[in-house]
Amino acid sequence: MLTKRIIPCLDVRDKKVTKGVKFQNNVVLGDAVEMAARYYEDGCDELVFYDITASAERRPIDIDMVRAVARAIHIPFAVGGGISNLADMGRVLLAGAEKISVNSLAVAHPGIIADGARAFGSQCIVLGMDPVKVDDRARFPSGYEVTVRGFRERTGLDALAWAKQAEDLGVGEIVVNSVDADGTRNGYELALTRLIAENVRIPVVASGGAGRPSHLADAFTQGKADAAIIAGMIHTGEYTIPQIKRELIAAGIPIRKKW
Repeated sequence: MLTKRIIPCLDVRDKKVTKGVKFQNNVVLGDAVEMAARYYEDGCDELVFYDITASAERRPIDIDMVRAVARAIHIPFAVGGGISNLADMGRVLLAGAEKISVNSLAVAHPGIIADGARAFGSQCIVLGMDPVKVDDRARFPSGYEVTVRGFRERTGLDALAWAKQAEDLGVGEIVVNSVDADGTRNGYELALTRLIAENVRIPVVASGGAGRPSHLADAFTQGKADAAIIAGMIHTGEYTIPQIKRELIAAGIPIRKKW
């Protein structure tokens, strides 16, 4: 049985990790490289970094930070934000990342997914999507509309249709981050995660809303997720990664051990 992955998410601005609620009112929590090293030592399976203002500010990703993280940890990590083209993807991978997360860029230029998959392999290309719940089922049959640029812009794309299109284009994994649940610590949007997971053949990562270990267990069982992203619950020190893993193992979830 494949083990489920626990992936801390670091939203980075000016080399500092920040956290907000529903993409708003972010506060600084610490140095990105130092926090990455700590979570690596604690036994996380992967890491993901988002340069959260790069796309909105239309600037390149902080490549020096990517290099610094690669020197500090020895597990796979994904990077998103400020990726504009195939050359940017190549620079991020050469700097030490294993995966590139595309979100706003993929919506504006879907062909970048296929180009990236051909150049670097599907396993390197991750689709990040930020769906928000909507009532207009005529336009959005899934009940969710994709947003971009940190929930600053609506796209008119149905979340499930976009996930299927991205899979057809060659994306290797999909991170489903619920705008409605993001930062609330009330649990993942399980219906959304399950909807995507049951309709694509590639791994799906639950994101947005984790507040306690049972929320991850729900994402893996009810949400059918292959991995779960966590942030605030560990950034605050309320939980540690070993503690989360022990509780998940006790609940019967297949988790990779380090201790």
